[in-house]
Amino acid sequence: MDEVRCSICQGQMVHVFSAILLGKYNADYRVCQSCGYLKVHEPYWLSEAYSSAIADADTGLVARNVLISEKLSSLLFWGMAERGRGRYLDSAGGYGMLTRLMRDYGFDFYWSDKYCKNFLAHGFEYEAGAGRCLAVTAMEVLEHVTDPVGYVEETLRYASADTLIFSTELYDGVPPNPDEWWYYSLPTGQHIGFFQLRTLQVLADKLGLNFYSANGIHIFTRRNLRKKWLRIVTSSYFAKATAPLLRRLMKSKTMDDHCKILSSVSRP
Repeated sequence: MDEVRCSICQGQMVHVFSAILLGKYNADYRVCQSCGYLKVHEPYWLSEAYSSAIADADTGLVARNVLISEKLSSLLFWGMAERGRGRYLDSAGGYGMLTRLMRDYGFDFYWSDKYCKNFLAHGFEYEAGAGRCLAVTAMEVLEHVTDPVGYVEETLRYASADTLIFSTELYDGVPPNPDEWWYYSLPTGQHIGFFQLRTLQVLADKLGLNFYSANGIHIFTRRNLRKKWLRIVTSSYFAKATAPLLRRLMKSKTMDDHCKILSSVSRP
């Protein structure tokens, strides 16, 4: 078997198991012996896997976005002292659900996605050169990319941002067997890279960024944040309990966006 080097740390990657993706393609999974990055070797079926950008089997899409919007709003407002005065980008934003939810909270979020149509945040597409973003979000994205280092660098550069807030399920220890971890998402063929906590730390170090992780929310940033406070503000209990107060303290963009869209439609 040919020698493969890790795209994150250049450590040696070794074969751990094979699995069938999309019900027909034999996939070779390799793990880095140094940083723990686990990836599918040469996923040649991706164009077929993304014939529908969001898998029909993702029945947790709505509930997940609602939960993420609560945690993200709490993180930005309480954890990073953001008060809605800056611009944010949701990278690989799918149907635009998270962008819409965050604008409803009062944060000036914009959408971008190379592979999916924007249904729910139409009119709030981000364009390069539109101005610096305070942060970029990439929820459930890193497990889809073939080059994590390049993706983070390109995304932050595109938005002129110093902070990436993201989510992805982590594994600990040896890679789970294919029948032991649902996150491999074998029937869809879209999840091709998997991380440990130490993998993300190595990735952050390579990019010269600080790394924080709490309650399923991960952050690469040039800022210095308080770890204990992050654990509090990203907890489901705190985020849900303080959401009504946050909504009163922020000014929702729901009606302003409504008027903006109607105005653009009514123009001759």
